[in-house]
Amino acid sequence: MTDPTDLLERLRATVAAHPGRTAVLAGPARLDFAELDRRTAALARALRALGVGRGDRVGVHLARTVDLPVALLAVWRAGAAYVPLDPAYPAERLAFMAEDARLAALISVDGLPAVQGVPVLRPDAAADGPDLPVAHHPLDPAYVIHTSGSTGRPKGVEVPRGAVAALFAGLEATGTLRPEPAVAGWNASVSFDASVPQWARICRGDTVLVIDEEDRADPARLAALLAEHAVTDLDLTPSHWELLREPLAGARAPRLLMGGEPVPERTWRELADGGIEAVNLYGPTECTVEAVTAPIGGPGPHLGEALPGVRLYLLDEKLATVPDGVVGELYLAGPGLAHGYIGRAALTAERFVADPYAAGERAYRTGDQARRGEGGRLEYVGRVDRQVKLRGYRIELGEVEQELARLSGVGSAAVTVYEPAPGDRRLVGYVTAAGTAAGSAIGSAAGTAAGTAPLTAAELTERLRAAVPAHLVPSVITVLEALPLTPNGKVDLAALPVPAAPKEQAPAGTGALPEQVAEVWSTVLGVSGVRPADDFFSLGGHSLAALRVVHLLRRRLGIELQLRHLLDSADLAAFTATVERAVAAGTAAPRPALTARARVAGA
Repeated sequence: MTDPTDLLERLRATVAAHPGRTAVLAGPARLDFAELDRRTAALARALRALGVGRGDRVGVHLARTVDLPVALLAVWRAGAAYVPLDPAYPAERLAFMAEDARLAALISVDGLPAVQGVPVLRPDAAADGPDLPVAHHPLDPAYVIHTSGSTGRPKGVEVPRGAVAALFAGLEATGTLRPEPAVAGWNASVSFDASVPQWARICRGDTVLVIDEEDRADPARLAALLAEHAVTDLDLTPSHWELLREPLAGARAPRLLMGGEPVPERTWRELADGGIEAVNLYGPTECTVEAVTAPIGGPGPHLGEALPGVRLYLLDEKLATVPDGVVGELYLAGPGLAHGYIGRAALTAERFVADPYAAGERAYRTGDQARRGEGGRLEYVGRVDRQVKLRGYRIELGEVEQELARLSGVGSAAVTVYEPAPGDRRLVGYVTAAGTAAGSAIGSAAGTAAGTAPLTAAELTERLRAAVPAHLVPSVITVLEALPLTPNGKVDLAALPVPAAPKEQAPAGTGALPEQVAEVWSTVLGVSGVRPADDFFSLGGHSLAALRVVHLLRRRLGIELQLRHLLDSADLAAFTATVERAVAAGTAAPRPALTARARVAGA
């Protein structure tokens, strides 16, 4: 079987055939394929002048501007693999990822993150000399994406170039990517593996619209942007669709490529019955983003069929194939497999095992449980471990527990998922104070070590936000005297208390408008009452919930409220004051500066 064509070779063919076609749109910036070729070649020469070559890794620390796809392609043209370093991540997290990847160079406009001995280039850097072709092989690394790790530290998944080429060939063969030129919205964070089949569509001749943070975080603005540029294809999570569906009502919806988390039954039916063209995509980072696809239509939610070349097994604990209707663990094999986890040979050997049905080949244990249902449809069932998917992010609960336990004053920690309403799944944490007994019964108040100040949920939340990305911060942290234990001494997750809502109180303020704002908070967050000093995130809020609050108030009050007005408000009182000013002026208050909290998690 012939290897699929490398994406850089496809890009060269596109540049030769359509030099004037628009390749990248980002805010007011536009690059045609000829200019994209010139800029990426210049930066690639600058990287090679530093000695960067095949097998090296280059960190990319850039905002979502036209510079970002230029840098990613330049790294590939230099023969290296890119390592995304999201500027929204905490400095500690970025430093670990940079050290873990052993970078040969860094592309950054501000020199961050500073890594001793690693040279830094700006994205507009250039070097003289001919654009010499760099030899490459399908097994050469293409990128390293860091995912949540159960040991408390992210693990870097290294994916080869041939796997990326095979992904595109498979998506095209199934019709998921159609042959005609498309306008694709790049919606996912570059640190999220779903970004790869979005931005790299440039190489096949598509126009890629880089959706910036402000537009990603605001459904109304995003819908307007999609219409302005006649976007034909949009990747997103089911959670993000819930917020985008109303702004797109009555408009021509782009073709939706939906992944990152299971598609709920109601969403599947809505798309199928509403005539919106959509595809369900499934695949772990370790198998190069997508391995299984299904058009959203007909029967209820299911995973679909494997891409060409992908071998899919449902196996029991003895690696025997399970019969239809029986739940088994999903194993994937074929050209999309990653090399493994950088610097973690034992973990790689544990997850990438010998293919039991193809001698000399490897298979990846996904940890996902599935079965063949009616008509042989592949149906997702759950997990065999403590990994969860929330708003498109893969989260190891053990990592969050480790990070909580590292905080000064914390003795032990447990993290689980709480669902106060159908479809509203939230990460919740529980801690005990250092110096308290492990215990086997739940206390009703915060335990503290002698001579130390009591732990508070607000303080712990703020300290955790400084250490990990936003999607790893629990919506609610509860301080207990002791964690409940099972008879064998493990934390009894089923016995953890339901996160307590604030005590019933009158809504904030006495006027009709403050009451309306408080009511919306209560409705969206599922709490019985809120107080003026309450912080949105401490009540269990997250950025997708914030979008719902803003949407409801816009519709109810007829104002052009911005998401960031909520995310940047210290508490309910401050947000209410912003809403009052917007109503009095007949428009929204001036937008504050962009912050990391404004990100739409997983979108």
